[in-house]
Amino acid sequence: MNTLTGRTAADEADLGRARLYRLLASLLAQPPGEVLLARLAGVAGDATAVGSALGSLAEAAANATAEGVEREFFELFIGLGRGELLPYASYYLTGFLHERPLARLRGDLARLGVVRAEGVAEPEDHIATLCEVMAGLIDGSFAAPAGEDGRFFDRHLKPWAGRFFADLEGAKAARFYRAVGGLGARFVAIEAEALALPS
Repeated sequence: MNTLTGRTAADEADLGRARLYRLLASLLAQPPGEVLLARLAGVAGDATAVGSALGSLAEAAANATAEGVEREFFELFIGLGRGELLPYASYYLTGFLHERPLARLRGDLARLGVVRAEGVAEPEDHIATLCEVMAGLIDGSFAAPAGEDGRFFDRHLKPWAGRFFADLEGAKAARFYRAVGGLGARFVAIEAEALALPS
């Protein structure tokens, strides 16, 4: 127990998980501006798989400009007609948009009382939205039964998020986002292992 905050090591680990999901959500929803890039450039990595990926992200941020990353984001996710990648569960799982995975997700979000924010046009199965929901389930922003983060991960991220992040890491247009893909791939792999362990 951390006597200064009253939090256990498990609580701290969960807050760390929520922060990583929120970071991925932010970077995948829109390109980071100069302020966020500068903050990311100051992140210290470590010898763990996620720590090493964070170090690579910090290096990528230090070598990037907001304008360059905005162009890269456009090429990867928007494009003229469509971007290099389609970051949606339905597409990865069925080859089409707006398919059964989106309907299943909408059912689960309704059950959890999670509603789409005003003005958001993206389908809910966008990877950024799923990461944001995971962050909220972990840190208590969304009221949910214990273990709901594991159930949500198993149903809506585990079947495809690893492939998406690997594709992002290897995408032709990716420079800064190669490091985002690397962080996501390593984090999702660790999550899959950890959430599969008996509690």
